[in-house]
Amino acid sequence: MSVRRPVTPVRVRAVDGAAAADRPDRLVTEEPLEIRVEGPGQPARPLAVTMRTPGHDFDLAAGFVVTEQLARADEVVTVSYCLAGVDEQRFNVVTVVLRRPVAPPERPFAVNASCGICGAATLDAALRDVPPVAAGPTVARSALVQLPDRLRDAQAVFDATGGLHAAGLFRANGARVVVREDVGRHNAVDKVVGHLARAGGLPASDTVLAVSGRVSYEIVQKAAVAGIPILCAVSAPSSLAVDAAHRTGQTVVGFLRGARFNVYAGPERVAVEH
Repeated sequence: MSVRRPVTPVRVRAVDGAAAADRPDRLVTEEPLEIRVEGPGQPARPLAVTMRTPGHDFDLAAGFVVTEQLARADEVVTVSYCLAGVDEQRFNVVTVVLRRPVAPPERPFAVNASCGICGAATLDAALRDVPPVAAGPTVARSALVQLPDRLRDAQAVFDATGGLHAAGLFRANGARVVVREDVGRHNAVDKVVGHLARAGGLPASDTVLAVSGRVSYEIVQKAAVAGIPILCAVSAPSSLAVDAAHRTGQTVVGFLRGARFNVYAGPERVAVEH
C-alpha cells in the first residue's frame, strides 16, 4: 500500500512582472479515501468516498461514522487500513469495525472537499436525532480573540502550501486540545471529532471549536453530535448554520478577527469584559 504525504512537490513557473523562473513548490495533497464499515458477522461494506488530505485517516473515518450518526463513539471497536489484495492501492481504504451489526445507510455518501446541504426539509431530517448540547462553559472575549492565532500557529501543512483548512478544539481558557488540517473543512472537523471518539473524549461539552474559513451547516451539525457547544470562525456562518445552532442550543461566533467578532447564536456563553 502506498502511503501518501499531505504535501506534494511540484515544479512551477513563477512570474513576477516581466521576469519568469522555474522553481520548486508544494501543493496540499488531495486524494480519495474510501471508508468501509463492518459489524459482527458482516463483511466490510463501502460507506463513503471522501476527498481528503492524507494524514490522521483513522480519526477521519471514526469521526465521519460518529458525526453522521451511524454509530456512537463507544461502538467503534477498531479502525484500520484495508490491506487485502496483491495490487498496490490507488487510494487508501479504511475499515471501521463496530460492536453491533451495521444497517445500510438511509442515503448514499459521496463527499467532496466542499460538500454541504441546503434546505429546511433536509435540516429537519438531519437534526431529528441530534439532542441539544449541554450548557457548556462561558468563554471570555479575551480568550476567544486569541483562538484564530492559536489555530494558525498549529497549521504545519498550511505553512508549507498555503491551501488548507483547519479545525481546532480548545478549552474555554484558550488551551489547545487538538488541531487537524484537511483540504475539506468538514473533514478537518471529522478528524477532530474522530480523535476525541477514539480517545474516549466525547461528548466534548467543555470545549470551543475554531475553524478556518466559514461556519457551514454541516460543521454545526457535526459539532452538535459531538456535544461541542461553542463554534467560532474567522469568516461568516451561513443562514442554515445559524438556524441549526438555534435548534441545538449552540453558540456561533463569526468574523473573529483581531478584537472584533459577531455572535450569531447563543450569546449567553460569551463574556465581554469591560
